[in-house]
Amino acid sequence: MSTWYRPGAAEATSVDTMAHVHVPVPHEIAEPPEESPGKPARAERMLEIAAVLLLSLTTLATAWSGYQAARWSGEQSQSYARASATRTRSQIAETRGGQERIQDLLYFNRWLDADHRHDRGLAALYVRRFRPEFLPAFHAWLAQRPFTNPHAIAGPLYMPQYRLADESRADAFDHEADALYLTGTEAKSADDHYILSTVFFAAVLFFAGISLRLEWRPLRVAVLGMAAAMLVSGLVFVATLPVA
Repeated sequence: MSTWYRPGAAEATSVDTMAHVHVPVPHEIAEPPEESPGKPARAERMLEIAAVLLLSLTTLATAWSGYQAARWSGEQSQSYARASATRTRSQIAETRGGQERIQDLLYFNRWLDADHRHDRGLAALYVRRFRPEFLPAFHAWLAQRPFTNPHAIAGPLYMPQYRLADESRADAFDHEADALYLTGTEAKSADDHYILSTVFFAAVLFFAGISLRLEWRPLRVAVLGMAAAMLVSGLVFVATLPVA
């Protein structure tokens, strides 16, 4: 049996086999050039760090505002309580002063009646029973010669020398109560402002928190910028408030 030999057959087979062999193409040649993978990762880390810083600072600021609000609320309660107690003392002193005024008027009327009846003994008795605060006004009134002088003041109770210590004490307590009430009102205002600042900080926490869930970088940067602006505004606002 004769074998036919075709020259070049082996070479052709070798060439066909090489033609079908898969040769891996370098990645840089097969795909178009892109951003370096390190840059997006670094940017993402920076945004995450910024969000964490905002959350941390805002948490501290919120805690400080809450603490100050509690302090000022306590100051308000104490001031109002002291104002109420002082007002009560003022009313007690004013009531006592009114009773002393009535007592002075009654003894003076009895003295006047005894003097009109020329009962010197009874008149002297009433004079001895006059209160020490009433005596200066009584003697100053007598010095006007009221029974003959038509321009004399009507009675000792209208004389400038007539002063009641309890009435003066009542006025002092009343002024003190007003000052304490004003202090309580100012404390309430500071309390309200600190509570208002927590609204800013709550908004910062919200925006900084949702920024971590956003994938579109421009929107993420905008939300973080808004949160940062609100945090700065809140801190400036808090810096102007009084500290308890």
